[in-house]
Amino acid sequence: MAGRGRNGRNSYISGTGGKFPSLTDINYPAMEDRLKNNPYYAKAIEYIQTHDLNALGNGKHILDGDNLFVNIVDSDMKTPQQARLEVHDRYIDIQVPLSKEETFGIKPRSECRLPDGEMNTEKDILFYKDPVEETRTIAPGEVITFAPDMAHAPLIGEGKIHKAIFKVKAI
Repeated sequence: MAGRGRNGRNSYISGTGGKFPSLTDINYPAMEDRLKNNPYYAKAIEYIQTHDLNALGNGKHILDGDNLFVNIVDSDMKTPQQARLEVHDRYIDIQVPLSKEETFGIKPRSECRLPDGEMNTEKDILFYKDPVEETRTIAPGEVITFAPDMAHAPLIGEGKIHKAIFKVKAI
C-alpha cells in the first residue's frame, strides 16, 4: 500500500506495517525499475516481511556481505534545523523506525546546492547544508526507501528512537 506523508503529498517510496512498499505511487519511474530489478532490494524487503526487527540487537547485521546489511541503532532525534540532508552513491537506504514515528527531510539530490565537504567514499556519505523544506513522517514499522538520487535528513523528532537502517547495494 502506498503511503502519504503528513502533508498529504505522495511519499517518495513508502509502505506500511513492514509490507512490500508499493511502487505505484513513485514520482520517479526510473527508480521504480531499478528497485524492481535489484535482487538485494527484494531480499531486504523479504527480510523485513519475515523477521522481527525488534528482536535484533544493536549493531551491524550482515545479510549478504557488502551487498546487503542492516544497522540497528538507538539515536537522538533532531529538530528540522539541526537535521542534515545526506546522500549515498553505493547504497540505497531502507529505513524502518521501530520505537516511534520518524520524520525525514527529503530533497532530490539534483536540487541540493550546498555540499558540506566532500563525499566520504569509505562511509559512502555526503552531507548538504541545504535547509530541510519538505518532510515525510512515517509510523513505527513503516518502510521508507532512499535511492542515491534522493537526499534525506533522518532523525527529525523528539527524544530517542530505535530503528533499522538497511544498506542495499545500488546496481
